[in-house]
Amino acid sequence: MHANLDELLKAYNFLSQAVGIFALEGDCICVNSAWENKIGLVNHLHSFVHAEHIQTLMHDIYQQQDDQQSTEKELQLYVQNIEYSWFSIHFIKFFNEALSQHVLIITAFDIQDQKTSYTDIVEQLDTYKNMLDASVDSIVVTDIDGCIRQINTTAYRVFGLEKNLDVTGKQWIDLLPVDVRGRAKKALDQAVQGSNARFSVKNILADEIEYWDTILTPILDKEGQTPIIVCVSRNVTQQKKSENNYRKNSELDDLTGLYNRRLFKIRLKRMLANAKEKQHIAGVMLLDLDHFKHVNDTLGHSAGDHLLKVLSKRLMAVLGEDAFVARLGGDEFAIAVGKLTSVEEFNQIAKLVLQQIESPISYAGKYINGGMSIGCALYPKDANDSIILIQNADTALNDLKADGRGGIRYFNQQMFIETENIATQLNLARKIVRMDLITPYYQAKIDLTSGQLVGLEALLRWISPSQGLMFPVAVAEAFKDYQLASQISERMHHKIFKDISNWLVQGYQVPRIAINAAPVEFLRDDYAEQLLARMECFKTPYELIEIEVTEQMLEERGADYVLRALELLKQKGIKISLDDFGTGHSSLIRLKDYPVDCLKIDRSFTQLIGTDATILALVQVINDLGPKLALDIVAEGIETQDQLDILLESGCKIGQGFLFGKAESKDVTTKRLKKTMRLC
Repeated sequence: MHANLDELLKAYNFLSQAVGIFALEGDCICVNSAWENKIGLVNHLHSFVHAEHIQTLMHDIYQQQDDQQSTEKELQLYVQNIEYSWFSIHFIKFFNEALSQHVLIITAFDIQDQKTSYTDIVEQLDTYKNMLDASVDSIVVTDIDGCIRQINTTAYRVFGLEKNLDVTGKQWIDLLPVDVRGRAKKALDQAVQGSNARFSVKNILADEIEYWDTILTPILDKEGQTPIIVCVSRNVTQQKKSENNYRKNSELDDLTGLYNRRLFKIRLKRMLANAKEKQHIAGVMLLDLDHFKHVNDTLGHSAGDHLLKVLSKRLMAVLGEDAFVARLGGDEFAIAVGKLTSVEEFNQIAKLVLQQIESPISYAGKYINGGMSIGCALYPKDANDSIILIQNADTALNDLKADGRGGIRYFNQQMFIETENIATQLNLARKIVRMDLITPYYQAKIDLTSGQLVGLEALLRWISPSQGLMFPVAVAEAFKDYQLASQISERMHHKIFKDISNWLVQGYQVPRIAINAAPVEFLRDDYAEQLLARMECFKTPYELIEIEVTEQMLEERGADYVLRALELLKQKGIKISLDDFGTGHSSLIRLKDYPVDCLKIDRSFTQLIGTDATILALVQVINDLGPKLALDIVAEGIETQDQLDILLESGCKIGQGFLFGKAESKDVTTKRLKKTMRLC
């Protein structure tokens, strides 16, 4: 969890400066050896910062708007729990993804001696010359005009001067690189006015880059005037390199070297600002690898990592200088393209990106074949800011994945309407779960020959104060969400099993009750165990329950979990019914391999049975072969006498539909059971 911080701290342990890493709230995360030796171990900023300074320090920390912006302060720190001493601190704020929070890197320089002895240094420059020469810092003393009065040995080396060259009286600023002289002049003017000043210098000597932090301190005489300025430059090259490494780790993906999500958002924001200024088109693509989990499951995670790294290299190779790519996490990538002149130009780039996954990738002697889904959104057509642009590209990607994955899809406003509709359905589902509005209604299954009740199907209903009786279609999207689908299912189970328990106590003859199961309920491979545990709580007999699944659930990925659950339930005596039969790709012959007891002819077949000869023939085949495979046949959606007559002629024995009645409440169903008991 602290890998990045540990690496940074290891680098800082080689520095003579005291360096500490703190949370924004002030809690200490870690400090280097120099900090421990100079200041001591601390647990919070409050524990060592002088009371007069802590409030302004915390204020400055929270006021700092931009990451990586340097802030300096002079304040007193409690050293080794003995006494307060003056320090100059320099802090930078970064976002650490490992900790998921911002952290502060604080560097503390002991300036107690500077505070107390600058006047003596002015009066006795010659006396202290040896001391100045012994310092690893570059020290230059100037007058208020910037003319050099004293310079130490380190400064000679930093400025590339010959040892015997006398620079007394020369302009200090002239020794500096040209590109920093403006900042140096501004700092000198500030020091002359009596304030400390600071600037940084990037110095190149012998093809090596050094970074120096320069502080200008005005020295006051007895009259309070500023006769001289002391310019101290400290080599912060190692610190700078460590900070750069930390910044790199916080902005790049470890596996692929691509931008991470944080840096992608920063760069995209800048790109859109430029597009607005230059009136260009910009675009965002969100990429999702199809069936990436299958690669990890079959070839191992190392193969998956190899696929991600190779794809990353391919993407970087084909994108131009006006585009950049990021790995957002897992198998998700994002690409931003700027300076576009047309939508077609962006579309060509998207097609080129899609081609990068079409060429097989070899790993350990095997080829990894994959697909990719790409969702696209354009600026300014689809959004005017980076956040909405990313959201719209994500909407396009999800719309594509819902249609079966693979290819490129552009955002349009209809998707937004659909997204809003999905959100509305999910919110409604959460509401009915939270308010416990869910209630089962029961639709009768009838023996088509005798008209007797032979079963019930429990269907989800609830009462809306404004709309009355509500149906599952109003929350259809909830059944694609594991958490919501499971919560709805749990409440349905509890109420169904409670109804069964009450009916049994009253002595009613309860027929088998069918309960629908959504595909997502099987995702965690514990559906059967959860159902059996709930039945145990209510002492529900196994033979009174039937579970309905759709045939697609037995054909799609994840079918192993479904089959395992159904086999366990069947072993307990719970019947398994295949709903909507005929709408998928199953065959009657393959059904013998499934733990299925009953087929339900889909209502769409029933509706056409009187007008479509092909449908009629299929229904006749199902009714003929079903019993030979030990399968019961139930026809759904019977609404007319003609449909009933045709089904009877086709050999169908059980059915349900509006002809026999709609789904009814618990109370109405209780009356039906009571009536049935009297008839018996």
